[in-house]
Amino acid sequence: MADSDPKNKEDELAGTEQPFVAHLAELRDRLLYCIYGVAIAAALLAVWPGPSGLIDWIAVPIRHHMPPDAKLIAVGVFSPFFVPLKVLMMAAVLLALPWLMYQIWMFVAPGLYSHEKRFALPLIIFGSFLAYAGIAFVQFFVLERVFGFIQHFTPESVAATPDISSYVESILSLYLAFGAAFQVPIVVMLLVRFEMITIEKLRSFRGYFIVVAFVVAAVITPPDVISQLALAIPMCLLYEVGIFAAQYFVRATKAPEEDGAGEQKTDSAQP
Repeated sequence: MADSDPKNKEDELAGTEQPFVAHLAELRDRLLYCIYGVAIAAALLAVWPGPSGLIDWIAVPIRHHMPPDAKLIAVGVFSPFFVPLKVLMMAAVLLALPWLMYQIWMFVAPGLYSHEKRFALPLIIFGSFLAYAGIAFVQFFVLERVFGFIQHFTPESVAATPDISSYVESILSLYLAFGAAFQVPIVVMLLVRFEMITIEKLRSFRGYFIVVAFVVAAVITPPDVISQLALAIPMCLLYEVGIFAAQYFVRATKAPEEDGAGEQKTDSAQP
């Protein structure tokens, strides 16, 4: 029984080997498909809502806390052109994210066993969803409270009219930070699945992770309490979600030989 398992593993991937040049050609094709996907998404967004519409949408949180009839200003000479273009490309990448993840999946799938394919694609979908959730959390919850907190300390003699370039850079960094931080469950599940750490160790590490989450939030977010708490608290909650999901994830993605070894061990333990 034990001898047949490696043979089954080899038979499953027999004939799938490719020369290095073929891998490079496949990588080139996948990168081209990614570029095409982003270009199509950018074209769609350029038609509707357009670069100006995207700028107006991401400016909603701060305009609620600006003086009446005030607008964001463009200090740089080329800012009115390059800033909307930057926002358009970022939005195109986000819109095409599932397609980009699918291309990554198609590139690595031929080298995976069947039990590995069962969890790779769901992880890609789940990771894309978590990234969208992190960005939505920033747009609809964090920015409103961060700007309200900042404007609370603005003197009456100062007009709060930020530069559009610095504003866009700030919120894009928050999008990236929250989109990456919301991947905590994926990281936890993979660590447990590949036996780099056990669930018991993760539970005992819970207190340390809370400290790590607040340190990370203090480093990658603006120096205000609201955004730091808004990042650290969801990271701690997502850590618990990852521990809970890892138990079912590992059980559902076991290799056939792992199940057979477990059954053989159970049988040998019986008198």
